[in-house]
Amino acid sequence: MVNTLDDKKTTLTYRILRWFVYLFYHKTKVAGTDNLPDEPCIVVGNHSQMNGPLVGELHFPGKHYIWCDGHMMHLKEVPAYAFEDFWSRKPKWTHPFYKVLSYIIAPIAVCVFNNAHTIGVYRDQRIIHTFKNTISKLNEGNNIIIFPEHYVDRNHIICNFQDRFIDIAKMYYRKTKKELSFVPMYIAPYLKTSYLGKPIRFNAEAPLEEERRRICEYLMDEITEIACSLPEHTVVPYRNLPRRMYNTNKIEVSEK
Repeated sequence: MVNTLDDKKTTLTYRILRWFVYLFYHKTKVAGTDNLPDEPCIVVGNHSQMNGPLVGELHFPGKHYIWCDGHMMHLKEVPAYAFEDFWSRKPKWTHPFYKVLSYIIAPIAVCVFNNAHTIGVYRDQRIIHTFKNTISKLNEGNNIIIFPEHYVDRNHIICNFQDRFIDIAKMYYRKTKKELSFVPMYIAPYLKTSYLGKPIRFNAEAPLEEERRRICEYLMDEITEIACSLPEHTVVPYRNLPRRMYNTNKIEVSEK
């Protein structure tokens, strides 16, 4: 059954688009749900290109919201962001085509990202709204799913994480006196499964910078360890690369 949330009102156009995506996108099992705490938490996964958000929206269990780039929620901001993030690393001779495509997809993107269970993330003064909205959703009993990779390679599984999402835990503690847990998630599209690992809890007594580093290192290491422990499979990277350049989870082992 399609995973839906009763408290989210959506347009008919979005419901039709979502139904078609659900129909054609492979069913993904979520393994390790016993690692989810009984209280709201933050689930942190590898982006796996479009697979992370799709798995989060269509197949992740329970009440939840997904962090997405806020540019994709505003019609005027979609084309520049979409071209830079999705296609700017394609061969230069293809750029005119992708620039046109970025304008074509803009209204579809705005429909999808404003109707899906998303929280817009911004890198300007609007970031305060991201954090306030996130705290509000946590207080309503939702888990929050975040894909914090950026273009700095870490290993053959993931890129390094941006770490400021950890600040949510500090704000949440100030509001509730509760220490949030962060749950690692490895998304393996070729295995049609997402794997949840053991959570790590925020320590409100430690310096924030120290907690950013400690929690991010744990999450990146756990996701890598989960991936490497699985049967050999193709890893879908964060970067939008040709498929012939994808690694397998055993590449480092095989090269030794």
